[in-house]
Amino acid sequence: QKPAKRIVCLIESALSGIYMLGAEQQVVGVSANIYNSSVHKWYAAMDDRIRHKKLPAPGNWDFISLESIVALKPDLVIIWSQQTEAIASLEKRGIPVYAVMLKGQEDIYKEILDLGILTGRVHRAAELVKYSKLELERLAKRTAAIAPVNRPSVYYMWAQGNLETSCGGSTVNDLIRMSGARNVCEKIPSEHLVVNLERILTWNPDLIVMWFNERKNPSDIINDPQWRYLKAVKNQRVYELPDVFLCDLWTLKFQYAVKMLAKWANPQQFKDLDLEKEQQAMLKKLYGRNLKGI
Repeated sequence: QKPAKRIVCLIESALSGIYMLGAEQQVVGVSANIYNSSVHKWYAAMDDRIRHKKLPAPGNWDFISLESIVALKPDLVIIWSQQTEAIASLEKRGIPVYAVMLKGQEDIYKEILDLGILTGRVHRAAELVKYSKLELERLAKRTAAIAPVNRPSVYYMWAQGNLETSCGGSTVNDLIRMSGARNVCEKIPSEHLVVNLERILTWNPDLIVMWFNERKNPSDIINDPQWRYLKAVKNQRVYELPDVFLCDLWTLKFQYAVKMLAKWANPQQFKDLDLEKEQQAMLKKLYGRNLKGI
């Protein structure tokens, strides 16, 4: 009925949206992941409470401490939609819950617009969505000129394992398509698929794109003898997306991942695209502050 003033947010993508909206002071609890992952330095630069680990962390996307949340007296809790037991327990205690489920680009836009309503920043939310859509439209005008036959093939690799990927109907597939490339498994409808190396050898991708991985980098794939027969490895076209915060596929920062992949996949068409400038302009627009050098 009115904007939330005490928010416990246990989903990092939603927390990112709250900071974009400028509503961070309404947050009284965050996900434990914020303190023990690579995103910590970014939030620490924006909020001294996180820098000094003063904001309570009563759970994350798969676990919550119900007692700790109740003690914070929230008027809104934001958690993953699959945490059904937690949702029922919170609502039983009269605590409103916003459950996050992100399956595609439209869900990302809906989430930020919903958060705008919940925090009392409707106009800011609409402005952010408009900006993000325009950026992707700007890129789409350039990739439209690339004929389907000239679109390089991409094998996407999750950090959980070299043989774990995403295929048709996934956010990753949207990322690859928007960048002017083609997902090697786009005809297989699967958000998460585990394949074998023989299948990847058959696909023989032009590029391999890795999700950010603290334990592995492109040179590990290039120097792995099992992968040496792949076109992408022979041509050393193996790339890794940067820190999760910069190109989170489940936030409005999705645009930066698309731009990076566009430059990797079609270097001639995008030789004028300065990724560093694009990154800083995006962060300034989305967060309203200079985050250069973090």
